[in-house]
Amino acid sequence: MLKLIFQRLLQGIAVLFILLTLTFFLVRQLPGNPFTDERALPPHVMEELSARYGIDRPIHVQYGIYLTQLARGEMGPSFKRPTRRVSEIIAQSFPVSFVVGTSAMVLALLIGIPAGVISAVRRNTAVDYSTMTLALLGICLPTFVIGPLLANSLGLWTGWFPVSGWGSPFHIVLPALTLALPTGAYIARLTRGGMLDILSQDFIRTARAKGLPERTILIRHALRGGLVPAIAYLGPAYAVIISGSFVVETIFQLPGMGQHFVNAPGDRDYMLIQGIVLFYGILIVAANLSADLLQMWLDPRSRAAA
Repeated sequence: MLKLIFQRLLQGIAVLFILLTLTFFLVRQLPGNPFTDERALPPHVMEELSARYGIDRPIHVQYGIYLTQLARGEMGPSFKRPTRRVSEIIAQSFPVSFVVGTSAMVLALLIGIPAGVISAVRRNTAVDYSTMTLALLGICLPTFVIGPLLANSLGLWTGWFPVSGWGSPFHIVLPALTLALPTGAYIARLTRGGMLDILSQDFIRTARAKGLPERTILIRHALRGGLVPAIAYLGPAYAVIISGSFVVETIFQLPGMGQHFVNAPGDRDYMLIQGIVLFYGILIVAANLSADLLQMWLDPRSRAAA
């Protein structure tokens, strides 16, 4: 187990370094620079700004300076918000995305796992067909369709939940549900496939031949192995959800990280782009490692292979 963790950490560090390097050089290929605006700045002002932020230096020198900053735990200032650091921007917006994303993931698990298990147990019945049809519908419907539907039905028409803003627990419900439905649909289909595979194994037939109750077979013998495909999906899915959805945050007017994913490239804010990409990469590495450890706990075959 410790060997696996060490290997995955080394792989994660290598992935983050490559990701950071590619991002650093690619964002500087964007047309213009962070200080290019609709109203052209005087040349001497542009030169002064470029010198202040160091973008007039050779690109390899800029890269070395940036790595030195990161080694000190500093992501640098935002070029478009000179009074704010990149770390401050992320620290302010990430808690919103984290709360909404974590709530969405819990809802997705509560929706997807029972639906997948029931569908597998009732295979090729009306329950199975209807459940998987709803799951397919949830996968196909994008969040920019689900969000307004929920806002109108559960917000504007009934008045049960607020449709915009941030500040109370009720503001979490509609955004979290919007993110949870597609993710829950994926989890339901993956859980169904995993459960069907486990239920067809020899040890399940042996347990039934011994006369064990179907409920005991399902919970004690089949569930842990049947959840493995869904658990493998949770790592990247959770990282994507908690990093913020620009569409959902725009629909419900949330001050999360999603807005920065879209605005930073348009502003050519090099430091903010690099900081967000690095932060997002760390989330994915951590989420995948957590999913791998959980998968090993659920599946003894994974522990033996490791």
